[in-house]
Amino acid sequence: MAININNLQNNAQVKTDKVEQQTQRQQASVQQNSAQAPNQKQDSVSLTPQAQQLTKLTEKANNSSGIDQEKVDKIKQAISEGKYKINVEQLAKSIVEFENELFSH
Repeated sequence: MAININNLQNNAQVKTDKVEQQTQRQQASVQQNSAQAPNQKQDSVSLTPQAQQLTKLTEKANNSSGIDQEKVDKIKQAISEGKYKINVEQLAKSIVEFENELFSH
């Protein structure tokens, strides 16, 4: 079974041309509407600085893995060298707090 690659390129060009034509029609329509009603106010939206900061922080959080790779690497190195110390009292305290939180709800 043969595939006509040239035909695929022509179809892509036709689709691109159709999208460009549709975009031009939409732009012309917007221009006509704005020309017909010059006294009408256009709607606008503005974000507060807090909303802009929240958006940036949300994007940053979504793009991060939530893992401190530098800390992970240091712990791995300490374990491999036999230098990693476990604070058993802190571990026990954390387990008890976790169980209390888990069973108190």
